Amino acid sequence: MPIQVYSSKERKKVPFVPLEEGKVRMYVCGITAYDRCHIGHARSAVVFDAIYRYLRKRGFDVLFVRNFTDIDDKIINRAREEGISTQELAQREIDNFYKDMDALGVLRATYEPRATEHIGEIIELIETLIEKGHAYESGGDVYFRVRSFPKYGELSHRNIDELRAGARIEVGEKKEDPLDFALWKASKPGEPKWPSPWGEGRPGWHIECSAMSMKYLGKTLDIHGGGLDLIFPHHENEKAQSEAATGKTFVRYWLHNGFVTISGEKMSKSLGNFITIEAILGEFHPEALRLFLLSKHYRSPLDYSPEALKETETALWRGYRALYETQEILSSPVKKRRPLTGVAEEALERLGELEDEFFQAMDDDFNTARATGLLFEGIRLLNTVIEEFKKRPSLLYKEGLKGVLEGFSTISDVLGVLLKDPAAFIEEKKEMHLRSMGITRDFVDSAIEERDAARKAKEWEKADGIRAMLREKGIILMDTPQGTKWEVEIA
Repeated sequence: MPIQVYSSKERKKVPFVPLEEGKVRMYVCGITAYDRCHIGHARSAVVFDAIYRYLRKRGFDVLFVRNFTDIDDKIINRAREEGISTQELAQREIDNFYKDMDALGVLRATYEPRATEHIGEIIELIETLIEKGHAYESGGDVYFRVRSFPKYGELSHRNIDELRAGARIEVGEKKEDPLDFALWKASKPGEPKWPSPWGEGRPGWHIECSAMSMKYLGKTLDIHGGGLDLIFPHHENEKAQSEAATGKTFVRYWLHNGFVTISGEKMSKSLGNFITIEAILGEFHPEALRLFLLSKHYRSPLDYSPEALKETETALWRGYRALYETQEILSSPVKKRRPLTGVAEEALERLGELEDEFFQAMDDDFNTARATGLLFEGIRLLNTVIEEFKKRPSLLYKEGLKGVLEGFSTISDVLGVLLKDPAAFIEEKKEMHLRSMGITRDFVDSAIEERDAARKAKEWEKADGIRAMLREKGIILMDTPQGTKWEVEIA
């Protein structure tokens, strides 16, 4: 059965059939590089990263392009405020983008082009539009003639006459029609500029994506993605100029992710209610943020709160703890083949079903909400098997766990979580907890040594007091035949 995707243009789920069998051409709008990314940017990046990972898992050869807008009004204004060049500002924020995305486990795209590196392709595309009567030069600017493209509004489902009623010509614009949009902007004093047939200037925002996507992916793309706010005008304008230039369908499937909200209000820089990825990662583990961003269907709004993220981080910790204990079982020297308990047998059987259900979920319009639910179910089932093993160790548990872990890892690979070495993650989590409590490992080790000494001296009240003191700091002690071990408390 083919993958079903919800195409924004058709406003319904349709079978996904790429232009070329076995290959997918995917383009996702990247950032405008003028400021640190917020978690709205993170959601788009993580969602399409999961889609990219899944398509590859399904055997597709995916050619993936994600661009950088490195010249526009926001970049020019911010660079002027900071007293640096637009190139310096854009490079700094692109470096910051990579830092954030690397932390979130977002894979690099096949190509990650920048607008300023493709001025030649942009000019060539504009020239084609002028030759075909879809664009015109006016005082050094070049505009797309919207009414020359009858299908304008097809993607966003907007009526062109209603759009015109609300459109205005801004001061300095020299348009034939208020609906027309800029393809090329004549340079103003002190702005970056490039030579063109219409005089020195710079590209408009929309044209760069058409020029770059068609350079690397051809005239027709299989998937074009981005945030819901890009449908109009950005993607509508991309579609119009691209199809007007080539006469071909520009995109077969338009996919758009929902907003991140705070108390139901869209998060954005213009509203001033955004939270940067950098700020969140100073408090929470990157995989917790990634898992949170995938916990709802990508088309649905996602309401952010520190409490929700804390719950996700706790679930992530439980997952790594389960994997760590699973590894200990697999490396244990148990030889006896005692029968499995009925509870363990049922849990292992259910674990074996998760991979198929995961593929079904992702085939249904990349339903990561269902997929993460299956991941959490898998963690609970692993813990059930672990507890049963502790009661009655048997080689059969090891054999059963080996058989189901491959399917579990498939889910982890696509969602991009639980991929670290469990022992290393647990140590990392310990360090984060100690820092948050303002204590060190030496402090914990010394307290344990003092408690051990108290126990040897049969000073039980003192020993219990040390245990209670550590418990207040989120440190849980476990007395084992190998000595006292400690963990951080799971909230």
